[in-house]
Amino acid sequence: MIIERRGVPTGLVTTKGFRDVLAIGRQTRPSLYDMAIRKPDPLVERYRRLEVDERLNARGECLSPLDEAELERVLDELAGTGVEAIAISFLHAYRNPAHEEAAARIAARRLPGVYVSVSSRVLPEFREYERTSTTVLNAYVGPRMEAYFDRLKRKIAELGIAAEPMIIHSNGGLLSIDSAKRLPVTTCLSGPAAGVIGAAAVGAAAGFPNLVTFDVGGTSTDVSLIVDGVPKLASSREVAGYPVKLPMIDIHVIGAGGGSIAHVDEAKALKLGPWSAGAAPGPVAYGRGGTEPTLTDANICLNRLNPVVLLDGRMPVDRAAAVSAVEQKVAGPLGISVEDAAFGMIQVAAASMSRAIRAVSTEQGHNLGDLALFAFGGAGPLHAAEVAREAGIGRIVVPQEPGTMCARGVLLSDVSLDFVRMQLALATPQGWEAASLALQEMAAEGDSWLASENVAPELRSFHLAVDAHYAGQSHEIRIPLQAAGGTSLEEFLAQFAAAHRAAYGYDHPDQAVYIVSCRLRAVGQVPRTLDASHAGGASVADAQVDERSVYYGSSEGWLATPIYRRSALPVGEAVSGPAIIEEMSSTTVILAGQSAVIDGYGNIIITN
Repeated sequence: MIIERRGVPTGLVTTKGFRDVLAIGRQTRPSLYDMAIRKPDPLVERYRRLEVDERLNARGECLSPLDEAELERVLDELAGTGVEAIAISFLHAYRNPAHEEAAARIAARRLPGVYVSVSSRVLPEFREYERTSTTVLNAYVGPRMEAYFDRLKRKIAELGIAAEPMIIHSNGGLLSIDSAKRLPVTTCLSGPAAGVIGAAAVGAAAGFPNLVTFDVGGTSTDVSLIVDGVPKLASSREVAGYPVKLPMIDIHVIGAGGGSIAHVDEAKALKLGPWSAGAAPGPVAYGRGGTEPTLTDANICLNRLNPVVLLDGRMPVDRAAAVSAVEQKVAGPLGISVEDAAFGMIQVAAASMSRAIRAVSTEQGHNLGDLALFAFGGAGPLHAAEVAREAGIGRIVVPQEPGTMCARGVLLSDVSLDFVRMQLALATPQGWEAASLALQEMAAEGDSWLASENVAPELRSFHLAVDAHYAGQSHEIRIPLQAAGGTSLEEFLAQFAAAHRAAYGYDHPDQAVYIVSCRLRAVGQVPRTLDASHAGGASVADAQVDERSVYYGSSEGWLATPIYRRSALPVGEAVSGPAIIEEMSSTTVILAGQSAVIDGYGNIIITN
């Protein structure tokens, strides 16, 4: 809905003088030297962005009371424009929500049936533009998400399923449908997040707590970092150019997937993506009307993918059509052979994917030699071996049914929700006492929320943190704490100095520290079991189902390659490359010089 702008007509009610916050935004440019770049239009048109008289100061103290008569007039004006949702975002409401709450009550009474999104409930944090943007996005998708959730819940009940459905959100946790209806914006990047959660659980069980996740689908490649079994989080992201300032798993996305289209530009350079053939019409070889050569077509040309059928024989493919498309659109313009053109497409994809991996690892101070590549999605295992060599990663983990890893991740996720309280105070004894009190209050609030989600007391836990920076800085460092009230001011300052040194290489012992916000994640642990009980088949020889000639580049050329059925491979026996392992949801390529083994969890472990 956000990407395609298919949300509902939305209005914004804000403090007088702040009508154009969404249009002004920030000075930052997504592409500094692109003179043709255009910011996305605000999701709320200017005639639906209206102001009311009210004002709080930065401490949350009332300077001007809410003019309720003016608010009613503004609401009537918005109703006349046909709005189905209203966002309310008043200045400094993160310190005192009283005016917003009063406005929400009046809006609910005045405009029954209109979805109301309030910034102090969605994002009680400072930074006006990001808070307003996130609140507007929540309103923009709210009514349609609410209707979808209601249909889902009703249809599940009609099937006779008594269990209440739950929804995964972008920080990798689960919410009840009622919570998700209030905060639908929290789900906007939840699909890729689920895959990362699943990868963390499966990788840790298999002895690989430090991973780069590598999720390749039809349109994009999503990569993320997991350290000591914990996915890396980000405090904000952009979705289709609109900032969403909520805790979410930090995922780097590039436009390179199985459906990415190859083309030759005016300088005779081979490019891949960002355009994709998608599911319809899809790659040329699928015979559904596609005419542009894709990465999938390249793999079929080189026989890396089965050139006859995919999906365990369910879907026939047309290799000749793929070869013809690559010849006409890539090989011919470049004056090279079809196999070299197709292999070049794979190399271009591997280079792009490797850059994305370095962006979340080496560029953030992590040694790729200490990490394993966790490959999933329909096309992840197909490209993992090339990408691992390109990036210098020595081990690859391919889970069972890699095409369904995101769905498995949902089943391995805990119930969770994030809470935040702004402090904006110096780290003095008085400021630290106030922060500790806020954390204790948030713990009680989180405990109450977990109770409403039917989480048993013994399964509840709380992860606390404080965001802080040196006075004069503008970006915070997050400091995890053990328990509310269990950390002294001196301990916190020492932790902050160590974290600052780790992030920036120095600290300022004589500089005052500023406490920005207190954070708490309430977690309800979901029982899960990952058993190392995979049996597999009798022998590697019995698992071989075919042999075909596969192209591995100009230095190796076409090599006779054994084809194995994954489910028939035995645990613990090595498979030497070159080899290809096929299953319903994916294909794994093992290059010459690499070897693979199936572990007790059914994972394929590939080493260079």
